Amino acid sequence: MNDFFGYLKRMKYIKRWSLMHSNLEENDMEHTMEVTLIAHAIALIGNKKFDKNYDVETVLNYALYHECSEVITGDLPTPVKYFNRDINVAYKDIELGACKKLIDTLDDFLKEEYEKALIPDKHSEEYKIVKYADRIAAYVKCIDEVNVGNKEFKKAYNSIGKDVKSIDLPEVKYFMENVLPAFSKSLDELD
Repeated sequence: MNDFFGYLKRMKYIKRWSLMHSNLEENDMEHTMEVTLIAHAIALIGNKKFDKNYDVETVLNYALYHECSEVITGDLPTPVKYFNRDINVAYKDIELGACKKLIDTLDDFLKEEYEKALIPDKHSEEYKIVKYADRIAAYVKCIDEVNVGNKEFKKAYNSIGKDVKSIDLPEVKYFMENVLPAFSKSLDELD
């Protein structure tokens, strides 16, 4: 069982955005925290403002463990991962194998619970919320990089921004209009 948590601790060593020069370094652990915060907010907004019925605990678990396979596989950049269908399908199989390897390191009495988090129901609304939150976190990264003058993120800023703004859920739109602007404020501006 100790190996599982040893693996997860290594998330802080997995660098993101490996094909692009980043002025602001980010690792999987930091990214995971941001996705978890965003997914949680979107689920709560959906439930409290738009009468949705998201299982918030499931959203949190999916978000918290959504990058765990990368402690074994590393981070494959998006342009490579989605270059063509064959690569994408093969990489999804590799990610699934990595998750199963992580689960196998656990004591039997914990495997079922962690399997629910590491191998999500990809048809569930909770999974979709986490995917949207992951995309929004990528957009936040682009905003941050562009704001510090990194032109290398300009194309990603435009394309990811377009994707995020096209998400047709009221809770995501509410988040984008009312919460996202705070991500770009300085500490002095947050009042």
